Amino acid sequence: MKLTYIFHSGFLIEGDNFFLLIDFFMDTDGPDSGLVHDWLLKQEKPLYVLSSHFHADHFNPEILTWKERKKNITYIFSKDILKRKRANAGDAVYLKKGDVYEDATLFVKAFGSTDVGVSFFIKAGGKTIFHAGDLNNWHWKDESTDEEVRQAENHYLRELELVAKEVHQLDVAMFPVDARMGSEYAKGAEQFMEAIPVKLFVPMHFEPDFKHEAQIFRVFAEQKGIRYFMITNKGDSIQF
Repeated sequence: MKLTYIFHSGFLIEGDNFFLLIDFFMDTDGPDSGLVHDWLLKQEKPLYVLSSHFHADHFNPEILTWKERKKNITYIFSKDILKRKRANAGDAVYLKKGDVYEDATLFVKAFGSTDVGVSFFIKAGGKTIFHAGDLNNWHWKDESTDEEVRQAENHYLRELELVAKEVHQLDVAMFPVDARMGSEYAKGAEQFMEAIPVKLFVPMHFEPDFKHEAQIFRVFAEQKGIRYFMITNKGDSIQF
């Protein structure tokens, strides 16, 4: 199976008989050109498009126009996208925390987030996959009060515990490692890997100048025996 970094928190997963695109908002070459527009939408295999929440860096309503170009496309969205009127009821299957979508190819369960929307646990092609959306230990310790840090961490650990009760191992985990958070930018990712065994860790939700911080976190992951996808450019791919 092949995983390709599109941009920010957007990834494409290709299996033998499907494509899975998660949290697309911009293509590899810009808003309307690149791997998705110029290649993916011309492919014959069915395409599943998942969006974890309505934030503009995770959801682009332009994706709903793709059904005019590709007939075998299924949209699976967090329910907040409908509530925020970013899409209509008939546009997608909508999931809230705890809901499941399943067909002959794909299983998706929505878990919680510490911001808005959901995170996704996915089974497809014999692999177990997790895309965190905006689930993370979101705190800016260098700027926040001790109480704000404590509240953010407790919220995250409660959600992580719920995931870990049902998800006992992952072939791939895509998770925020956002250096803008300051000194503890990777704490949520570290806690995630300590709670759930992961074979391949994939960082996301970062800015283009992330490379130095990504290299530092790679050392942490590999010391735990976890394979790490060292992303350097849009369109980078890895087999798993």
